[in-house]
Amino acid sequence: MASKMAGTESQILPQSAIRNPQSAIQNLRSEICVPRLKKFYLWRKISNVKKILVIGAGRSSSSLVKYLLDNAEAQDWKVTLADRDLALAESKLNGNERGEALLFEADNHLRRKELIEECDLVISMLPASMHMMVAADAIELGKNLITPSYVSPEMKELNDEARRKGVLLLNEMGVDPGIDHMSAMRVIDEIKSKGGKLIRFESFTGGLIAPQSDDNPWHYKFTWNPRNVIMAGMGGTAQYIQNHNLKYIPIHKIFERYKEIEIEGYGVFEGYANRDSLSYRSVYGLEDVPTIYRGTLRGQGYCKAWNVFVQLGMTTEDFEVESKNMTWRDFINSYLQYDPELPVEGKIQNYLNLDQETMDLLKWTGIFDSTKIGVDSATPAALLQLLLEDKWKLKEDDKDMIVMWHRFDYELDGQEHQVQSSMVAIGEDHTYTAMSNTVGLPMGIAAKMILNGEMKLTGVQMPILPEVYEPILDELTKFDIQFVEKTIH
Repeated sequence: MASKMAGTESQILPQSAIRNPQSAIQNLRSEICVPRLKKFYLWRKISNVKKILVIGAGRSSSSLVKYLLDNAEAQDWKVTLADRDLALAESKLNGNERGEALLFEADNHLRRKELIEECDLVISMLPASMHMMVAADAIELGKNLITPSYVSPEMKELNDEARRKGVLLLNEMGVDPGIDHMSAMRVIDEIKSKGGKLIRFESFTGGLIAPQSDDNPWHYKFTWNPRNVIMAGMGGTAQYIQNHNLKYIPIHKIFERYKEIEIEGYGVFEGYANRDSLSYRSVYGLEDVPTIYRGTLRGQGYCKAWNVFVQLGMTTEDFEVESKNMTWRDFINSYLQYDPELPVEGKIQNYLNLDQETMDLLKWTGIFDSTKIGVDSATPAALLQLLLEDKWKLKEDDKDMIVMWHRFDYELDGQEHQVQSSMVAIGEDHTYTAMSNTVGLPMGIAAKMILNGEMKLTGVQMPILPEVYEPILDELTKFDIQFVEKTIH
C-alpha cells in the first residue's frame, strides 16, 4: 500500500515541490484524507450529540427513520441506519446529513457490539427472533433498547438483569402490539379512575387496503410481510374467555368463528381470534374480567374464503409439493378426492359446501387456472404465497389502511355502560404507509422521550403506563393517528 501511494504521489507532485518533497507529500495526503473524514469529524465537533442506532431498514422502518431525522437537528441527534442492504439504508436517509447508512450483518457479533457501544439508544427493526442477541448486548453495554415486537419468554428472562444494569428494554412499541395497548390502557385507566369495573374488553386490529384503493373482491392486498399473512391463524389454538368461560378455537376452526364489527364511515369488517387473549388479563390489570377477546380484522367475505385454503391444508409448511409440472388447477386438485366425473370447481364446492360468493373469490385468485406454477417444488404455503403476491400486490398509487377497534363494557353505580373506540389511519404512499407510520412513529416518539430523560423506566417494559402512553398518543394525533370514542349506553 505504501509503495502504491508513494508512486501515485510522485507522479502528481508539481515541480515546485521537488525542493521539499516530504512536506508536499504530507499536504497531499491531507487533501486525500480530509474529504473522507469530514463527516466523521463533523460529529466529533458536536459534543452533545446523541447517537441513535437503528438496526434494520425494512418497510416498517421508513416512518421511524423519517421521524428521527426530522427531529435530529432540534434534538441534536445522529441517526445510524444499519442494514445488510446498504443501498436500501441510504435511500431511507434521503441524503440527510444527520444520517449515516452502514452495511451490516446483524449476526456479526463483534461489529454489532461495536455499533451498540458507540450509540446512546438502540432500536431493533430486525425479525422478532433476532431481538434477543441485540438485547443481550444492550444490557452488557448499558444501552437502552426499543423493539416493536411481542415480549417473548426469553425477553422476559432478561428483566432482572436489565434492572440491575439500569437498562430499559421497551418492547411492543409498534401498532399491534403497541398502539393497541396504549389506546386501550388510556380508556381502561379512565374507567377505573371513575370507580368503574370492566366486565368486557374486546380489541381488533387489521392492516388493510384503503377504500380508494380497494379494487378486488377480497378487499385485501399485501401491506406488510406476505408470509405472515399466509401463516395467520397457524400459530396455535386461539384462547380467550367469555362470561367467565374459557374458550379455545383450534387452528382449523379459527376462520369459521369470526364476528362482524362495524366502524362508522368504513363499513363492516370481519374479526377472527388471535392466538392468545388470556395473557392480556394480567397485562391490562383485568385479572377478573369476565370477557376478554383480541383479534384481527379483514374485509367482508375474506374469512369464509380463506378458510377454504386452511381446510384443504394449503397454508401448511410440513412438506414440499412436487410442482415442476403442475398448473395452479393441478395444485388445488391435488387436495381433492379423485373423481373423473366432476371438474375441480364441482369437487371443491361439494366437499366444503361453498356458496357462489366464496367460489367467485377463489376463482379470482387464479387457483383454477391452467397456468404453469413455474417452480420445481415448494411448501403449500409458499406456493399459495407465490400465487397471491401477484394478485394482492399494491399498485403504484395504492394506499393502505390500519383499522383498530376496542369495546369496553363496564359497571358503574349499578349500571352497565359500553364505550367503543376506533382508529382508522390511511397511508401517504408506498414508502410512508399506514403500517409504517403506525409502527414507526410510536417508537420514534418513545426514543425522544428516553433520550430527553422523560422515560426513566428500567427492565423489560411495555407501553401500558400513563407516563408512556399519554405523551405518545397525544403526539400521534399530529400525524392523524387518533381515536374516536363513542358511548353506546
